[in-house]
Amino acid sequence: MVDNCIFCKIIAKQIPATIVFEDEQIIAFKDIHPKAKVHLLIVPKKHIATFKEISANDGDLLGHMLIKTKEIAEEHHLNDYKLSVNVGQHGGQEVFHLHLHLMSAPN
Repeated sequence: MVDNCIFCKIIAKQIPATIVFEDEQIIAFKDIHPKAKVHLLIVPKKHIATFKEISANDGDLLGHMLIKTKEIAEEHHLNDYKLSVNVGQHGGQEVFHLHLHLMSAPN
């Protein structure tokens, strides 16, 4: 855990979040500033600050994250949706803990 990371604090249950899925490797919760009717964040429990920091050793974790994201989308009855990862400050990343945005398609 990184002390000043809000997502690490959510993972540690030090601050509240509306959690929709959790296992040993990842946690998924509702975005507090949703940009769609369904806007979830899928976050690895391992602190990786940004996509630029992933390595080949993270392959199993990232694969698990993607498979679970698909399952979470199905559980929320999303047929069409958007997945995005913001990378770096100029790429729109606000929280420096790797995370995947899962957003429902506009109606």
